[in-house]
Amino acid sequence: MKPSIPKGTRDFLPAEVRRRDYIFEVIRKHFRRFGYQPIETPVMENLETLTGKYGEEGDKLLFKVLNNGDFLGKANAEDLANKDSNKVLSSISKRGLRYDLTVPFARYVVMHQNDLAFPFKRYAIMPVWRADRPQKGRYQEFYQCDADVVGSESLLYEAELTQLLDGVFHDLGLKAVIRLNNRKILAGLAEIAGMAHNMMDMTITIDKLDKIGWEKVSEELGNRGADAGAINVIKQFLDATNLADVAPLLANSEVGQQGIAELQEVFDLIASQPTNNRIEFDVTLARGLNYYTGAIWEVAVDTDAPGQESIKMGSIAGGGRYADLTSIFGMKDMPGVGISFGAERIYDVLEELDAFPADAAEDLQYLLICLDDEALAHGFGLVSRLRARGVHADLYPKAAKLNKMMKYADQRNAPKVVIIGSREAESGEYSVKTMATGEQRMVNEKEF
Repeated sequence: MKPSIPKGTRDFLPAEVRRRDYIFEVIRKHFRRFGYQPIETPVMENLETLTGKYGEEGDKLLFKVLNNGDFLGKANAEDLANKDSNKVLSSISKRGLRYDLTVPFARYVVMHQNDLAFPFKRYAIMPVWRADRPQKGRYQEFYQCDADVVGSESLLYEAELTQLLDGVFHDLGLKAVIRLNNRKILAGLAEIAGMAHNMMDMTITIDKLDKIGWEKVSEELGNRGADAGAINVIKQFLDATNLADVAPLLANSEVGQQGIAELQEVFDLIASQPTNNRIEFDVTLARGLNYYTGAIWEVAVDTDAPGQESIKMGSIAGGGRYADLTSIFGMKDMPGVGISFGAERIYDVLEELDAFPADAAEDLQYLLICLDDEALAHGFGLVSRLRARGVHADLYPKAAKLNKMMKYADQRNAPKVVIIGSREAESGEYSVKTMATGEQRMVNEKEF
């Protein structure tokens, strides 16, 4: 059998895993710095937990898990004969792989509400699965790194999460554009365009603007029920570049004015503290997820920044506020807001820019090699003492030709090689070679 893996998934070599860990460590550091607490949820959720939370297109991308045992035994024979997959599904699959970390979090909050202090701030760094078409920066299995707050309507959290986004990308050495909008502004647009009853269709379509352009968006809006007048209103709205331009367009929409006021307060809070990246209002930002009701974020690589002009990548982080996500699980009046980092896309961007720190792929500080069998026992004692002191060290398992052992050191990305012969074993002074420069010097054990 020819070995293979499912499409949209990947194996990772040791150096790649270490670089991924570097990204996770930077993100985790900022999560903890801002007071977020770690939680974990199962890989699988009940399908009823997941369906209907991600919009029409999102539901199509859910991975369903077949029931255990003879899953067809309880399926309706007529539905099977008619090849009605939607009806058959409910009888053969009760579980699905998690699509994101937010809906499972809402379920978690409801189930553990008596154990949590509100506002509750949580983070999670775990894989999710989407049956999307694989392409650059888009996989069917990938990690999300989420931070959420539930139990407060305070706009301080919108400002705080923007600071968190800014700090992470600064530490990663990436220049980013952090774009914000508010779903209430979009609700106001739907209201004045006569599409209040069809807002979800409108936002899903607007969210495609940067991918397919206005002409295709206009055509799709028409197909979703917008008349020429509504399309003209939407076009005028999407041409606005700042909140001051949008405000008069929504003068007759109470919800739209509320969205403008909320977003202005967030921008005022952000402006009161120094930041490292561009933070902008983007009226075209819609984010198609059903549960967002307030502020929404999307973060992209800043292609105007020196050295980043050639990057072609979609969003590398995003998020939003949701007014009452937990009510679908029977717990009302629990507002929340959260963001998510796209670790896979961040990895691909850092790799393309060659922006990983030089030591991000290293797992060793020293590789010990022995020139003869007599030195090997001494080498085992030395590597054991180094490990006991917290030094990351390894020992080549036998005496071999020097070139062979040095080639292995290169393959292991060992920054320093300790060469041990009978003379070194006797004196306790070791020849240490720095692989990057070729420099070699004598070092005693206490200096390691």
